[in-house]
Amino acid sequence: MIRRCSPDDFETIYGIINDSAQAYKGVIPDDRWKDPYMSREYLQHEIDTGIAFWGYEEDGTLLGIMGIQDVTLIRHAYVRTSYRNRGIGGKLIRHLMTLITRPALVGTWAAAAWAIRFYERQGFRLVTWEEKERLLRKYWSIPEKQIATSVVLTNAQGQGKFVESGH
Repeated sequence: MIRRCSPDDFETIYGIINDSAQAYKGVIPDDRWKDPYMSREYLQHEIDTGIAFWGYEEDGTLLGIMGIQDVTLIRHAYVRTSYRNRGIGGKLIRHLMTLITRPALVGTWAAAAWAIRFYERQGFRLVTWEEKERLLRKYWSIPEKQIATSVVLTNAQGQGKFVESGH
């Protein structure tokens, strides 16, 4: 079942993010890796700035979460390590796509080839280098080194350019 997460899910969301983010250890730049990957304070900040989390639940256990912000940004997509490759992420992203009417963006680490392949299987494609630079600066608050080592994907139509609507 997919459901909107509530404030009561905060600790579970925090646990899923930091469990799943272990996949980035040794892959992303060392100065961007932290343990835990996301602090409780930063997670609360993300929620306070408008990220709505949705979760995939089986037998009363939340197994994966994905956040959506400004109905254009897919944020913080994570599935518990022991439940990966079971279609949970695909179910979550397909559900989120039913909630929006505009093209969506997702940012991830350029070295996270598995994440890029996942989004491409969901119909997303990489934007051009120039668009990535512009979009990361416009929609994300991340340091320059993270911009340099990240990619952006979109489900918008076109030749590598994200066409913004309603902005």
